[in-house]
Amino acid sequence: MSFSVIVPACNEEGYLEKTLASIQTARAFASDQQIEVIVVDNGSTDRTRSIAAAAGARVLTEPMRNVGRARNTGAASAAGNWFVFIDADTLVPEDLFCKIAALLRDGRCLGGAAVVQHRSNRIAIRVYLQFWRVVGAMLGLAQGAAQFCSREAFAAAGGYDESLWMGEDADFYWRLKRFAKRNRAHVHLSRHLQVYPSSRRFDLWPVWRILLFTNPLFIVLFRRRRAAWKGWYDQLVR
Repeated sequence: MSFSVIVPACNEEGYLEKTLASIQTARAFASDQQIEVIVVDNGSTDRTRSIAAAAGARVLTEPMRNVGRARNTGAASAAGNWFVFIDADTLVPEDLFCKIAALLRDGRCLGGAAVVQHRSNRIAIRVYLQFWRVVGAMLGLAQGAAQFCSREAFAAAGGYDESLWMGEDADFYWRLKRFAKRNRAHVHLSRHLQVYPSSRRFDLWPVWRILLFTNPLFIVLFRRRRAAWKGWYDQLVR
């Protein structure tokens, strides 16, 4: 199998180095797989590009700050038969690619996602996020911190919706599932595959803001309005 790991990154100098180190560890662990790493610089003004280059990643540029657009830019230049999308502040386990490869050996599996574990310092917030994680799994949705799919399925599902400023990951996964179902295949949300994004927002934001911006109704209503998501695109949390 050949994998293209696509990492969208905007001003992630504080997190990207550790993320890429965890990806490289997983890459070495899966030495029988062909794995390329692509970092898509999404309008950074810090050392994101130089950190990515120093880690041996192929660096692309997407100046328009939109995470779906950045992921699509990476996919358009990827060489692998399978795409793995990893957020720039997310640590992955060393057996990431081995477990993905094991899932994909079932010829009917067209993709999937890892379970996202936020390790916030605030116990109440951890419980709250766990609640939404369970609800999302029941609804067949998956966050985008670590999603994967075949090149063909990505194209057939239409990639990430660039008109969305939030929730583009759940939207893509939903469309991927529908495509798989139409073709008598499936996607897999693996409980045995967990990744760990930064909990910076959940540690630093006031509770009211967390409750508002993680509310599915708010996301659905405002996901096409960039101005609603300044905390992701303009007022970056460090």
